[in-house]
Amino acid sequence: MRADAVRNRAKVLDAARAAFAGEGLAVSLDEIARRAGVGAGTVHRHFPTKEALFEAVIADRLLALAQDAEARLASGRDAGVEFFEHFTVTIEDAESKADLAEALAAADVGFQPETRHAAARLTEGLRLLLERAQQAGSVRADVTVDDLHALALGAMSAEKRAAAYPDAERGKLTRIICDGLRRV
Repeated sequence: MRADAVRNRAKVLDAARAAFAGEGLAVSLDEIARRAGVGAGTVHRHFPTKEALFEAVIADRLLALAQDAEARLASGRDAGVEFFEHFTVTIEDAESKADLAEALAAADVGFQPETRHAAARLTEGLRLLLERAQQAGSVRADVTVDDLHALALGAMSAEKRAAAYPDAERGKLTRIICDGLRRV
């Protein structure tokens, strides 16, 4: 792609990410184009349907999380610290990741190979982070990657709900879940 096409695609993805997080799938492609500052034709050229755009947002998010896990695996830092930081990053800002939670919960919807590949990379990175943290004695031995997926979805939902309360302490519920994962 030309440089301007790459920039426009990134603008559309950013606008779509915010729109889907705030309004769900009800937002129109024309509204996303307006928010991105591009023409509707530009959006349709890159993403022929709203579903294709939604999936691209999900793939982009999954890839970013996978890259975070891979960077943490290569960091050489404490395995437990890296595991818990990655798990927390996955859950942070639950409201803006509502689309991710929704997509992960419906993982069998027939995503495109690019999205499935990003999800597999993330799962593998999480599996390796978990194994290292368990070997280091930082995480309970009975925790599985499937457990982590379920806990992450639950934590995202819990954080989003808690954020509605005026005195809510951001991240508190995630810290409670992380405490439950620690080996005692």
